[in-house]
Amino acid sequence: MDGIIIGLLIPLLGTIIGSSFVFFMKDEMSPLVQKILLGFASGVMIAASVWSLLIPSINFVNDAEGFMQVMPAAVGFLAGMGFLLLIDRLTPHLHLGDPNPEGPKSKLSRTTMLSLAVTIHNLPEGMAVGVVLGTAISGGAEISIAAALAMSIGIAIQNIPEGAIISMPVRAAGNSRWRSFLIGGLSGIVEPIGAILVIMLTAWLTPVVPYMLAFAAGAMIYVVIEELIPEASQGEHSNVSTIGFALGFVLMMILDVVLG
Repeated sequence: MDGIIIGLLIPLLGTIIGSSFVFFMKDEMSPLVQKILLGFASGVMIAASVWSLLIPSINFVNDAEGFMQVMPAAVGFLAGMGFLLLIDRLTPHLHLGDPNPEGPKSKLSRTTMLSLAVTIHNLPEGMAVGVVLGTAISGGAEISIAAALAMSIGIAIQNIPEGAIISMPVRAAGNSRWRSFLIGGLSGIVEPIGAILVIMLTAWLTPVVPYMLAFAAGAMIYVVIEELIPEASQGEHSNVSTIGFALGFVLMMILDVVLG
């Protein structure tokens, strides 16, 4: 039980730590640092999607061969991508560095729409942690509690720069340091909440576990392709985001293989 609680709270702690950078940094984060951090977060999420979600999803169906073994992973992956696409279309939000909001027209403030964008981003991460923890609890897909904790640690590590990336623009928009910290920190609360809901669902519906693992992978990769990589590739210094991606990918791969 202690391992489960730790696994739920570690990612939120990463976001809170990152958001606290607003007290120590200037009002704006340099584009160079931001691109490195965006690339790093992308690498962690892609590696986690492959090693912690898609591969276990395929291995879960060990009594099937060929297409039938990979079918749940394929269906779940596409469903996760579609789910995030739907949320992206239905929720008014604002991406970093983009003055034009996306989604339905709204009179919400820029700070609120930026927070909604972050919530969309954090939701699949919470789902990913929840489904891995839930699968480890049920003993499916040969995922151990240690492997689930590796997933949580990896998400928490990438949440640290992510928290800074969130709180700094909120501060630059005219909010106080404390308000920027709270908005950045609370943006991560959706992760443990989403994880708990997914754990409960996993416990009740064991046959859909491979679909849920792949669903979380699809949702996370959607965020990487739709948001993180485009933001990291704009303007100058795009090569440093590639370096950040490589570092994040390798770190998450090592965590998953060594601890898993």
